[in-house]
Amino acid sequence: MTTAEHPPARPTLASLRRARTLFLTGRQLPDEIPEDIAAAWRRARFFGVRHDVTDPSPASRVRSSASPLLAAARPVLERIAPTLSTGRPALVLTDERLRILWATGLASDGLRDLSEHLVGHNSAALALRTGRRAEVHGPEHFLDLWQDVSAVSVPLRAPETGRMLGTVTVASALRTGCGPHPGAPLAEAAAIAVETELLSRSRSAERVLLDAYLRAAGQPGSAVVALDGRNRFVSEAAERLLSPEGLEALERGTLALRLGTEPEAAHPADEPTAPAPAPAASASHHLRLPDGTGCDAVLTPVPHLGSVIGAVAVLEPVGHAAPAPAARTDVGLAGHSVPWRHAVARAVELARFPEPLLLVGERGTGKTSLARELVANPRTFDAAEGELPACLDELVSGRPLLIRHAERLAPQDTATLNSLLDTHPGVPLLATYTPGASPGPCLQRLLDTLGARTVTLPSLRERLDDLRELAAALTPHPAPGQPPLTWTLDALRALEEHPWPGNVTELAHLVRALAENRRVTGPVRRAELPDPVREGPATRPLSPMEHAERATILETLRLHGGNKARTAAALGIARATLYRKLRGYRG
Repeated sequence: MTTAEHPPARPTLASLRRARTLFLTGRQLPDEIPEDIAAAWRRARFFGVRHDVTDPSPASRVRSSASPLLAAARPVLERIAPTLSTGRPALVLTDERLRILWATGLASDGLRDLSEHLVGHNSAALALRTGRRAEVHGPEHFLDLWQDVSAVSVPLRAPETGRMLGTVTVASALRTGCGPHPGAPLAEAAAIAVETELLSRSRSAERVLLDAYLRAAGQPGSAVVALDGRNRFVSEAAERLLSPEGLEALERGTLALRLGTEPEAAHPADEPTAPAPAPAASASHHLRLPDGTGCDAVLTPVPHLGSVIGAVAVLEPVGHAAPAPAARTDVGLAGHSVPWRHAVARAVELARFPEPLLLVGERGTGKTSLARELVANPRTFDAAEGELPACLDELVSGRPLLIRHAERLAPQDTATLNSLLDTHPGVPLLATYTPGASPGPCLQRLLDTLGARTVTLPSLRERLDDLRELAAALTPHPAPGQPPLTWTLDALRALEEHPWPGNVTELAHLVRALAENRRVTGPVRRAELPDPVREGPATRPLSPMEHAERATILETLRLHGGNKARTAAALGIARATLYRKLRGYRG
């Protein structure tokens, strides 16, 4: 929610009335009429709105029980309504489709919808379209019905995602003076209070979902998943059983329960053959997961404050036994993705024979960690830290040697290794190599010698299927009595969209920093992530000016805790402008 920018000087109400009359009779508009007002009138004509209609919005009111926004806003609006001034003012709440959810005062009789295609230009439609506070006065409206009405509307946004949820409007008798609508502070205050209540309910719902998960996962070995569309709690047993396709089916089933419909391919868990015309709020459903998943699920809704906020799924193996998870090698490193398993399997196969082995990959892909898993107790030398020590005799006698950063080997050390491999081609040498600048002839000869026994490790962006498992494996164990680090679905999506130039090492630094420095509880949210991860990469080439502008915006976002309203105010721009710039960087 943002305060409106200062508008340019507007024509008088009398001139607007004359211009509206000219428009309705098909004549030329005066040049002084702002283009935005003329365009709004033209849209109303295009939609076929009649200016003299007396029942402007016959659409049915949205079902109140299906509106979490109304549930959160009603107590706020009912507290505010008695403070409205005299003169039959109105207080109105709409959803994101401009359907009226709640109204009092002059708008409470018969009005159902404020969509432009039904009622023409109005402040709620303008606020929803622009994303900021909007005012519409008297003859700016298209309807005859509202020629003596002034209204101010403020958009409502989801506190955690910024998604537009609806509007709050304060309407009154027509204002004839200049300056903001006197109801603007009230509309702003109402919107802030509603967004605060939404945030409070969201956090409360997360706690309810976590409690439901902990109750269901109380027995050791229970395969349990709890979901609400943003958060996901998965037990260790469920992680072994569940495939990505099965998890997607659970997400769809949970969404169906939240919408009050029957999950696809589901039937009541206690009556497998009986059809259920409408699912009860607490009824469990047996959900058939896709073929090849190896298990089905009993899906139980999780109610909170009169609505379904998520579901708990208990997995049940199908047939004789649950399918075994993808075969792991004997290397104790996290990861089940195809590129990672293929690379590790190849490395394990080659490491069975005590001969030279070269591990190639980008910085931070886990080359050294894999090397230490392949060979027990190797002597380690980092070429970035000095010259090759006098340890080659041990290598020739059979003790494994691990050389890190082979690309940094001094020329004399590279020559020594080349000579050694010429006379002792079967020594147990492991080396890690990060491609970069073109190698010199001596280093190139070493790489050619090791070429037949080379394994290339995938970058993290090539194995995003492993990201969640890696995040869990890299998280330090919590202190006694503290909950483990978990993630909202939105935060995990941000992790998956990040290019990870530092690969697993960069992920490890991020996870450990969060685990050690967080001052809040609950799953990690997108707003807690570092700016480059939270905002995502720029998806098009940026000019130097755009790079500088983007860096300034991200730093200001960090200083204001990710709050876009405060960031926009600090930068001196409208929040809509901030959103437009961030979208522009993403192409």
